Amino acid sequence: MDEMSDEARREMEKKKIGNLLALYPKPMTVVGAEVEGKVNWLVVGHTGVISHDRILVSMSKSHYTNQGIKKSKRLSVNLVSREMLPKADYVGSVSGATTDKSAVFDYHIGEYGTPVIDASPLTMECAVVDIYETEGFDNFICSVANTYAAPDVLNADGKLDYTRLKPVLFEFPTYSYIATGEIIGKCLNLDKQPGMCAKEPMTADSIVRLSKIEVYPQFLDEYMNYATEVGEISLRTEPGVLTMYAVGEKENPCKVTILETYASHVAYEKHIASEHFQKYKQGTLHMVKSLVLSDQTSLDPANKLNNFMQ
Repeated sequence: MDEMSDEARREMEKKKIGNLLALYPKPMTVVGAEVEGKVNWLVVGHTGVISHDRILVSMSKSHYTNQGIKKSKRLSVNLVSREMLPKADYVGSVSGATTDKSAVFDYHIGEYGTPVIDASPLTMECAVVDIYETEGFDNFICSVANTYAAPDVLNADGKLDYTRLKPVLFEFPTYSYIATGEIIGKCLNLDKQPGMCAKEPMTADSIVRLSKIEVYPQFLDEYMNYATEVGEISLRTEPGVLTMYAVGEKENPCKVTILETYASHVAYEKHIASEHFQKYKQGTLHMVKSLVLSDQTSLDPANKLNNFMQ
C-alpha cells in the first residue's frame, strides 16, 4: 500500500453519495386485500423479513388498499413472474379508489380468506399482527398463515427452487424491473460447491447441437463419470455454455445424446479448447464407438432452455 500513488489511492476510495437507502433491488409483489367488499390489487416494492416468522409490508398511507387491510387485518403477498408483469405494472399505475382492479387477475380465495393470484408462482396469505406507522407510511407486520407455490417452482423434494421461481425484482429510484435466478454459490459452503456463472446472451451465430454418442458397454460407467464431470464444470465456469444436458436411451443406455447450447461460435471454440473438455475428449476416445454431431435450428427462438444445478 505504501507504494500506491496518491492518484491510485483516490481512485480506490469510496465516494459519498448522500444518505441513499441502498438495499434495492427488492422482490416485486402484488398485495391483495378486500376493500369495501371488493378485491383490490396493489404493487408493493417495500417488503422485508423480520426474524424467521414475520414479514414487513410497507405501504404509503395514501393507498386505497390500506383501509381494507386495517379493517380485515389480512392480506396476500403475490410474487411477480415475468408473465404477469404487464398486469402487475398496470395495477401499480392506477388507484383502486377510482378504478375497479378486481378483475385484472384471475384469482381464488385462499384458506385464510385472502385473494390468491392464480398466475403468481408463489403467494403468502398473511395475518397483520401489528401496524407500525412512520411518516407517510403504514408498515404492516405480518405472520404467514399459508404459502402456495406453483408445482414448477418446486424441486424434487417439494421445496422452493428460486432458480425456477426467478421472481422479478424492483429497483428504486430508477423504477426498473430486474431479473434474477442465478446461483453464484452455496451459503457457508462456497469453497466446496461453486455456483453457476452468469451466462452470455445468445448471438446470431449461437450453436444448438445434439451430440449422439454410442459407448462400448464395458466403458459405460467410466464414460458417464467423464461426461458428468465435463458437463458440470462447463456449466459452472463457462459463460458461453448455456445448456449441456445428457440423456441415455432406456432400451440401450450405451446410446447417449447430449443437448448442447452455446451462446456463440467463439464460446464453442473456447469450450473445446478448455482443459476440462480436453480431459474428457482424450480420456474417452477409446470408449466411444461412434459420434454424430447434429446442429439444430430452434423452432421458437424466444423459448430458451435453462439448467438447474443443485
